[in-house]
Amino acid sequence: MSQREHTDAEPRDEEAYVPDPRRWRVLAVSLVVGFMSLLDVTIVNVAVPSIRAGLETSTATIQWVVSGYALAFGMTLVAGGRLGDAHGRRRMMTIGLIGFVVSSAAVGLAPDAASIIVARLVQGASAGLLTPQNSGLIQQLFRGPERGRAFGMFGFTVAVASAAGPLIGGALIALLGEENGWRSLFLINVPIGLVALVLIRRLVPDNDVGAEAEKDPRVDLVGALLLGLAVLSVLYPLISLEGGVGLPLVGLLAFPVLAWAFVRWERQTVRRERPPLLDVSLLRGLPGYANGLLVGTLYFTGFTGIFLVLSVHLQEGEGFSPLGAALLMTPFAVGAATTSPLAGKLVARIGRRVTLVALGVMMTGTALAAALVTQPTERLWWTLAPAMLLAGIGGGGVISPNFTLTLAEVPPQMGGAAGGALQTGQRIGSALGAALLMTVYQAVGTLASAPVAARAALLAALVVLSAAFAAAVRSWRRGD
Repeated sequence: MSQREHTDAEPRDEEAYVPDPRRWRVLAVSLVVGFMSLLDVTIVNVAVPSIRAGLETSTATIQWVVSGYALAFGMTLVAGGRLGDAHGRRRMMTIGLIGFVVSSAAVGLAPDAASIIVARLVQGASAGLLTPQNSGLIQQLFRGPERGRAFGMFGFTVAVASAAGPLIGGALIALLGEENGWRSLFLINVPIGLVALVLIRRLVPDNDVGAEAEKDPRVDLVGALLLGLAVLSVLYPLISLEGGVGLPLVGLLAFPVLAWAFVRWERQTVRRERPPLLDVSLLRGLPGYANGLLVGTLYFTGFTGIFLVLSVHLQEGEGFSPLGAALLMTPFAVGAATTSPLAGKLVARIGRRVTLVALGVMMTGTALAAALVTQPTERLWWTLAPAMLLAGIGGGGVISPNFTLTLAEVPPQMGGAAGGALQTGQRIGSALGAALLMTVYQAVGTLASAPVAARAALLAALVVLSAAFAAAVRSWRRGD
């Protein structure tokens, strides 16, 4: 099948499709909620030094504040998407947003690191119920070129939320002080979330195509447990290594076994005509879906950790304030905001080539950043910032086209679960990337200077992005 055929592929129920006149307003509301939940993945990065100093805890413990959220987020995305397909997206958004608001308040008021980690896990799980409803609503409400534009806005939201998190966090800490200012990063979710909750109840439609298609509302708990253990078998050793404990690395040996057990269980679940956590036949029956899942996972593994490493390095290694560090990375958000909507429009015409060009530009910017990060502190404003702008221009053109192409042939009644699986790969990639790049930064930092350690971490990110580029080339050659 050609790129154009994949891009223009329409659901089988096209004749029954009637455009909802409120669809763009519904999209706006869902993207506001999505922005808030995705923002909390990176907004905490700039606050890591402040939280560690204020609570007098270790780097490895604080790493769980970052990665724990992404891990819980990723573990609940597929279940949240499937529940949205079965019970209605408005209901799942309501439940998820209430949990997100309550847990955000708990993080902001937490007395110690252990309380923060627990609350962040709950916050991430709540976000996992919220976010897959975005892709599910887009699959349900939009068709043809409109869907590409809608995913373009979604990609814009993901890119800007990821890049603007450090800026917003740095500004709040600068305004309210480093000792307790980091708490405002979480407490600000409470008033925004309450307003969004009202808008969800008023605008998001209660009737879903998935509610009629999915008769069985059960969640595959065994599959969720196996998937969670497989992710933990990779993530926990990386975080432990960063803290100086090498023994848990043996946990990596469990990953192939757990991954095999998960796939086997899911296949048996489908054969028994029970609802799976992830229907692995999607990976076999829709090659474009499997390839898009791989591209998205590798991309997020490579790009998300860059912000964490640079936030820590610029503050602890170069003496920047939280706000200064965030401002230096803001050009990435500017570049991504510029290209995301444009990429959403172009994908309908040139398909996977959008992803290839964007990844190439992103990798060029990352390579320049790696080369220039060792410049004297006073020169970083004029050297590192342009490199981040170039990386952002490329990064903004990756996410939305990959969503459009990956979900092109997925029926709308499966949009939530399939989109949730795609975002699960992204969230797991984010958690793994943050742990991997910080591990490289800390390990090299014990042998060399902080700028050299930052360069090593950026080069590690470039290796992962190269793997994402190779996967995108393979997808393009196969016509997925």
